[in-house]
Amino acid sequence: MQPSANPNPPYCLVLTTLASQEQAQTLARQLVEARLAACVQMQPIHSVYRWKDEVCTEAEWQLAIKTRSALFEPLAAFLAAHHPYETPEIMQLPITGGSAGYLRWLDDETQDAPAP
Repeated sequence: MQPSANPNPPYCLVLTTLASQEQAQTLARQLVEARLAACVQMQPIHSVYRWKDEVCTEAEWQLAIKTRSALFEPLAAFLAAHHPYETPEIMQLPITGGSAGYLRWLDDETQDAPAP
């Protein structure tokens, strides 16, 4: 028998993309300083998407933002307010498990975040 999945996992990964490494580094640092994220990883990617009826191909930087699920709404509001894109990607993916020590660290690093 497999354990049942938690329908409301306490942790999540939030994804967003930015046009440059500098923008990505600035936003990542702001999120960690605000304690909305315990860790933000950045990586270069290439995106193909449709925008305003045109197919675009762009180099971008993806942020993988690790946080508590309870902070998703204030984090999403922060991204909407500070993101340079007209319609930024803000996607929440549940973290359904992880090492106890890492998840405890994630809790500790986001405890002083603004109340949702």
